[in-house]
Amino acid sequence: MTTAKKNTDKVSLTEGADTDILEIVRPAPGITEMWLNRPDKHNAFNPELIARIHQTITRLAADADTRVLIIAGRGKSFCSGADLKYMKSMVNYSHAENVADAARLAAMLRALHDFPKPIIAAVHGNVFAGATGMICCSDLVVAAENTRFSISEVKLGLVPAVISPFVISRMGPHLARRYFLTAEVFDTEAASAVHLIHETVAAVSLMTRAHELAAQLLRNAPGAMADTKNLIRYLVPVPKDAAVTEYTCELIARVRAAEEAQGGLQAFFDKADAPWIASSQKQPTGKGGN
Repeated sequence: MTTAKKNTDKVSLTEGADTDILEIVRPAPGITEMWLNRPDKHNAFNPELIARIHQTITRLAADADTRVLIIAGRGKSFCSGADLKYMKSMVNYSHAENVADAARLAAMLRALHDFPKPIIAAVHGNVFAGATGMICCSDLVVAAENTRFSISEVKLGLVPAVISPFVISRMGPHLARRYFLTAEVFDTEAASAVHLIHETVAAVSLMTRAHELAAQLLRNAPGAMADTKNLIRYLVPVPKDAAVTEYTCELIARVRAAEEAQGGLQAFFDKADAPWIASSQKQPTGKGGN
């Protein structure tokens, strides 16, 4: 791959905030990379990261210098889903605050889904829980061959509520019944079979392939591609009405503050088996968790 000198912009969206959690790189004319940059947390979503992604996506939608967006993650994983310490802390929030927090994730995913330009997700490591919602809002998904996937919420007593309209639109209800309920970890071959990814490449070739696809997209008419994305959304819509968003946000707000989820999250941090696992199924002490 021929590489141009990289122009790195650190996105500054909040006065005085640490801007390193989201990094914008412009490696070539027309191509913008958006890097999730919480590598020590496997790029887990927290309120600040969700806000940065949403605000950045909104800005790039109107940015004439961005014709193709590549989303990737620094460190060992693309994204491990929600920051579980933050999820556990939601027990101290009011129900209204819980709902509002979930609504911010829903709005970020909707902004990705409605982005008028092609989005390429280049994924590796873990793509768990909420991260599957992000890739289902992308147009092309390329995965490194060692990538692991899991819609893991029920393992912790949670529900894949907010991401469900986007993920079910991609994989369909038949496959969602399996992967939402088993919370199993699956590989790139299975991820391709359930329509979560388009291609698998060697890990060292991940960004090279993403740039090859971006170069191909740059040869196409930008207005025609935006209209084509609108066409697909019109013919196969992801539920957008307020009632669906309200239902999914209310559901996760109720579930994550409840005793079952709080017990599951605590067990995860304790590296113990969740409270609902029968004694006959329990792993030896210290071997449980996710």
